[in-house]
Amino acid sequence: MKIKEIKAKNLNAKRFIEEKVEDIREAVGSGIAINALSGGVDSSVVTALGHRALGKQLKSYFINNGIMREGEPEKVKAAFKKLGIHVEVLDASREFFAALKGITDPEEKREAITQTFYKKVFGRLVVKSGARYLLQGTILTDVDETVAGIKRQHNVFEQLGIDPQKAFGYKILEPLIELRKDGVRKVGAGLGLPKSMFDRIPFPGPALAARVIGEVTPERIALVRKATAITEAALTNVKAFQYMAILHEDRVTGTRGNRRVFGNQIEIRCWDSLDARTAKPTRLKFDILERIAAKITKEIPEVVSVTYNITAKPTSTIEAV
Repeated sequence: MKIKEIKAKNLNAKRFIEEKVEDIREAVGSGIAINALSGGVDSSVVTALGHRALGKQLKSYFINNGIMREGEPEKVKAAFKKLGIHVEVLDASREFFAALKGITDPEEKREAITQTFYKKVFGRLVVKSGARYLLQGTILTDVDETVAGIKRQHNVFEQLGIDPQKAFGYKILEPLIELRKDGVRKVGAGLGLPKSMFDRIPFPGPALAARVIGEVTPERIALVRKATAITEAALTNVKAFQYMAILHEDRVTGTRGNRRVFGNQIEIRCWDSLDARTAKPTRLKFDILERIAAKITKEIPEVVSVTYNITAKPTSTIEAV
């Protein structure tokens, strides 16, 4: 069934919130629902929306999969504690790295993360909590890209003919699925979330695994995590839709200490976009790029080359994997 889009310009956030609160309450009834909070815009908004609807009937978890940004579990838990929402942090990093071991194909990596997340980690939580519903922040762009075959988004099922009840043992509620990112931000503002939460740059469901070309290992994630922290700090005041650091698979020639070395290459991407369907590279000042490159190559000895992507979407995509 085709999803009817609610465009941000036509969105009445107050009415939307009221309607979705009623829908969630009606679906869950007196039961329990669970949700996973990653700290991204969509998951933060759906968590706040779910808690408005269900209160203590919604159990929120931060799944530490080992592939998140620097300090993310602690920061997200603390931010939601200020809102009166308890978030339990679960460490599942070993399971995710085990599932990703030896995999280099982008779609196979996404599928490994999907199966580990929904079948194993959340499967256990469902049994433990007695929940029959998972509340998640799927948006319309996720569905579009998956159905079109651009990339398999980890949170899209029914549109591919997959019944979550049969596959995983619980139903999935997706109150944001009619919206794109700009609409989700309006709902976040309507819920009274701090701007730092709903106006944050987007972050992918597969986390930093979406920014490692080739095999995802703890060592490679640690490298791209450092590059991500440097890039985000440097571009935090830039008016852009999204920015990121990507670790390439191939080694490239470089020099350190007057000696030839084969090191890693980091690609920087920075995008101007409204809803992620199309995007153009931000025309960053060259001195900003020079500073990022100098800091990355100084603080991460394994990296000898930093590049900047200048290809629009299409033909490029916002994320690398």
